[in-house]
Amino acid sequence: MGEEGPLATAATAATGTAGPEATALDGTVGAAIRRSVGTRARRWLVGATLLAGLLAGVALIAAANPADRTFAAFSDTVQSLMSVVVPLFGILLAHDLRRAPRPARVTPILLATIVLAAVVGVFGVLICAATLLLAPAEIAGQPWRHAGTVAVGSVLVQIVAGLVGTGLGLLLRSRVVAFLATIVLPLGLWALLGAVDALRPVQPWLTPYGSVRQLLSGDMSPLRWAQWLTVLLIWGVGLNALGAAVLKGRTARG
Repeated sequence: MGEEGPLATAATAATGTAGPEATALDGTVGAAIRRSVGTRARRWLVGATLLAGLLAGVALIAAANPADRTFAAFSDTVQSLMSVVVPLFGILLAHDLRRAPRPARVTPILLATIVLAAVVGVFGVLICAATLLLAPAEIAGQPWRHAGTVAVGSVLVQIVAGLVGTGLGLLLRSRVVAFLATIVLPLGLWALLGAVDALRPVQPWLTPYGSVRQLLSGDMSPLRWAQWLTVLLIWGVGLNALGAAVLKGRTARG
């Protein structure tokens, strides 16, 4: 499938690859992190992601009903918005690995993606905290409920989003298709399971969207943590293990 059109152009520009030397990775996490912000386009991508979260926070100050201003509610909007773009960080690093002139390890790009995703999550936490301080709620004792759990959950949400990106980036040749797949596959599975009453209870076990809603609500229980761990194993560990195996097989044949 080709990569024509504005979206393809933007994705191609963001890679910043110009030849074999540009795609070389030395196998360290530091190199992968530097790679992720190594071009102006990629720095703009990171900046735009953080700016989107900041603008969402500003919009919430103006639009949110004082009775609805809680750390969890702000986090749901801010973190969910940024998590749409975070997979692209992992996709770009995965495609750098695919284009490398010699075999390279997958682990450094996974760890680099985790670091970048965690930074985005922490930035979102700071935005939400500042937003709530600037626009105090009218419900005494409620605005900061579950704040600690929501803060941790915010980082975990972004990490899973980033790992979904690396996994699909390793599996799919097209950056555009991989990015669209990070949206269509999780939400499509959520909708498919929700359309059948008997399958609806497994939504939070099998889809990132279900675990995101729970993590950002802060209302976690041992069962809900088990559900998030299952989602991590499927979409974070399993997807990337499959992608690494496919890449290894392709390298062996090539």
